[in-house]
Amino acid sequence: MAGRRKQALFHREQQEARQPPGDSDPHGLLALCDLLFRSTDGSEILRMAMAQVGALAPFRLEAGYLLSGDGIVRVPSRDSAGGEAVDRRVRELAEADGPVAVPTRLWGWAFGLRGFGRLLGYLVVSSRQRPSEQDDLLIGRLIRLTSAALSLAAAGHRQQHDALELSRLREEHATAVQRLDSLRSEMRHQRIVHETLAEVAAGGGGEDAITHALYELTGLAAVAEDRFGNLRSWAGPGRPGDSPAPPAERRQEVLRQVALGPGPVRIKDRLIALARPRGEVLGVLAVVDPDGTADERTLFALEHAVRSLALELAHVRGLAEVELRLRRQLLEDLLEGTDEASAYARSEAVGHDLHRAHHVIVVNWWGRTADDSFTQAVERAAATVGVRALVTRRGGRVVLLAEVKPNGDALHAALSRELGTRDGAIGVSRRCESPASIPRRYQEALRALEVRRQSRERDGATFFDDLGLYRILGPGSDRRELEAFVGEWLGTLIDYDEQHGTQMVETLSRYFDCGGNYDETAAALTVHRSTLRYRLQRIREIGGRDLADVDTRLSLQVATRVWKIMLGGRG
Repeated sequence: MAGRRKQALFHREQQEARQPPGDSDPHGLLALCDLLFRSTDGSEILRMAMAQVGALAPFRLEAGYLLSGDGIVRVPSRDSAGGEAVDRRVRELAEADGPVAVPTRLWGWAFGLRGFGRLLGYLVVSSRQRPSEQDDLLIGRLIRLTSAALSLAAAGHRQQHDALELSRLREEHATAVQRLDSLRSEMRHQRIVHETLAEVAAGGGGEDAITHALYELTGLAAVAEDRFGNLRSWAGPGRPGDSPAPPAERRQEVLRQVALGPGPVRIKDRLIALARPRGEVLGVLAVVDPDGTADERTLFALEHAVRSLALELAHVRGLAEVELRLRRQLLEDLLEGTDEASAYARSEAVGHDLHRAHHVIVVNWWGRTADDSFTQAVERAAATVGVRALVTRRGGRVVLLAEVKPNGDALHAALSRELGTRDGAIGVSRRCESPASIPRRYQEALRALEVRRQSRERDGATFFDDLGLYRILGPGSDRRELEAFVGEWLGTLIDYDEQHGTQMVETLSRYFDCGGNYDETAAALTVHRSTLRYRLQRIREIGGRDLADVDTRLSLQVATRVWKIMLGGRG
């Protein structure tokens, strides 16, 4: 059927060609032809053709499509009448022409728009009746005009694309030649950098040799600093005078900014690179560039120099870690108990004075494993608040043997800054005067830590001296601990009774045994009610305790029970 239709169209075209040309253009095809071939935009060409369909009565436009990289795509037009059913039918045709069923329309057809032997798009039209030969001739002309205009536009685009591509290839060739010359120069510079730093490494000059080599390679002053901002080495002009390291918060912000970059990062007048051989920042290497003259060669030299510095600092750190292991092993033995002569000798070997009084500190951060990074964070925080200590790890916690009693709040705050969270606790023992008392003080620090962990506000520092009743609760309590607890809460009353022959402690004990009832207590003591009231007032004055405070009453009551039952009424 399609073949017969094409033959009929060809026959009508031949007849029209033999007719004399007229002066009129009733269907606007001549005017449209001029517009179509002026445009270079495929969508615009198709929309003009779609707008002309209505002038070719009795046709109605259903849809127009263009072929793109995404397949057959509908071109929007307010004149389009067809819906999704038409879209599906066009895709089913698989680039062929064919009929299209349109509701309330007797006839519908999808005309392929072709050029250069390929499909360019579709024009779908419909009619209430079958088109006449004249109608077929008109729609055929529109299809051919549109196809030719689309082909011409495509050819223009290809020609323009080819011209641009040729220009691009010429530019690439010229650029490649320039890059080759630049590459040769860069390779010479890189060879010099490698050879210079290799000589530094072979000579074992350390940090000073690295910074001087970087200065010679770049012509810019080079500076090496530790992670805290303290100057370690300077090469070149403009060396600053002695000045303190920047505040910890500011330094951490600088390190964070540099760590986020893929390489050296400019901060003010410096290009800074991090020396971090195993992920941990050991120091920084920078060039001072106030005029912004640093180029790719400067960056290359800085990046390779900082690698050499990282290896040097890692070597120094390795030596320090050997000493650290010795210090940790010493503390482990002290916590377990060791002979004092050996302890003193070993502590002197690692530069720690065990003859001074110490405190045991135990640090635990919730959800944080006591690994190397955590231990180092604890050491840094302790140093920040002036605590010099031997350090080790035990049971997921970090243990310190400190030469001074720490400020608990300051140490917790410093740790919070280092770790980025307040979720942790610190337990501190009483003062230990000799190595022999360290194991017991370690248990005290653990007790303080556990009490803090079980308390309502579990984040912070707790000292064993401040535990009160909790000192005698839990594992590890012995008679000395009980006596110390009783002495703390009842000592002044016991001494008063011994000096004046009174019964203040007994009175307080009976008062608690009777549940604070005045009448029952007075009867049990065989004294008048007013006498009991006087004694309780004297107990408040002598002991300095507030019997109305709940925690104080509890501690006093437990102390009187221990005094009477476990100590036999002896202080």
